[in-house]
Amino acid sequence: MFEHLTISMMIATSGISLPAISKAEVECLAKNVYYEARNQSVQGQFAVTHVVLNRVKSDRYPDTPCKVIKQAKVKWGVPVIDACQFSWFCDGKPDDPLEKDVWDRSLQVALDAYMVHHIGFDVTDGATHYHAAYVKPWWRKHYEKVAKIGDHIFYRPRPAT
Repeated sequence: MFEHLTISMMIATSGISLPAISKAEVECLAKNVYYEARNQSVQGQFAVTHVVLNRVKSDRYPDTPCKVIKQAKVKWGVPVIDACQFSWFCDGKPDDPLEKDVWDRSLQVALDAYMVHHIGFDVTDGATHYHAAYVKPWWRKHYEKVAKIGDHIFYRPRPAT
């Protein structure tokens, strides 16, 4: 927790101005941390958040964290199981975090990851995709592998040739 407080204090006292982010957007990022990476290191949690933020910056994805995270194939107004960008969003389970201490930590990580991403630090070096190391999705060969952090492998679009 100390490192999160330190990051927040450094940015707050640096005079750097950051784009505003709503409470709802921070909560979307935090839920993504909570459900996708709560068992990962802080670096792994930052990485998952940075993937979302890299997608927000891209013209290929929606323009807010919540829209990126909730991007899914929908049938009859409900996300189709296993047809979401982030699996927890369409797994059919309730999306209310149950572990308060982990949820509080996820909120802080999401906010800190947002702040450092906007001052130019991206632990994923531009990744827009990731997957658990124990799976081999078909799409991985279409992207450039940039990092393995914890249990996740991160990819970015291949440079244009």
